[in-house]
Amino acid sequence: MALLGVHHTGLVVSDLDRSIRFYHDLLGLEFYNEPTPWFSGPALERGVGVPGAELRQVTFWVGPSSTVELLEYRKPAQTATRPVPNNRLGAAHVCFKVEDVWAKKAELEGKGVEFYGDVNVVDDGPLAGWRWVYFSDPDGLALELIQIAYYPEQERKQAIAEYLANRPAERVG
Repeated sequence: MALLGVHHTGLVVSDLDRSIRFYHDLLGLEFYNEPTPWFSGPALERGVGVPGAELRQVTFWVGPSSTVELLEYRKPAQTATRPVPNNRLGAAHVCFKVEDVWAKKAELEGKGVEFYGDVNVVDDGPLAGWRWVYFSDPDGLALELIQIAYYPEQERKQAIAEYLANRPAERVG
């Protein structure tokens, strides 16, 4: 059976209420569900693979069919003081598609959001058509805005076929 899409991306945050103010009040995401109460138990521990897990969560709509889930763990106690750097195994980011990346960046800067740099414009190679820029949420989790100005579909299909025909052999061990 085929995968139908991405239902949600989950992010662990340190303070759910603070993150709700950022994602809902500042970014403008609409609630999918209200924040849950704290919950725990053997089924949750098995389900998330975290012994002793106690958490609460909230989910927001991102467009008509995608969501982002925020989770705050009360137990076990958080030991990390900052997120995994973007180049480390396990690092992830959420990328929000927008119609005008420059306008959205300016809007968010007007609300106090600091970006890593200027909008990057890509007009060559596999990412041709991308206009993108990174910023962080209150916990320092990486977020991105992207505008797809165009998509050279035939060029991409040809390059993908060439890759699949010539990719390196699978490594064993």
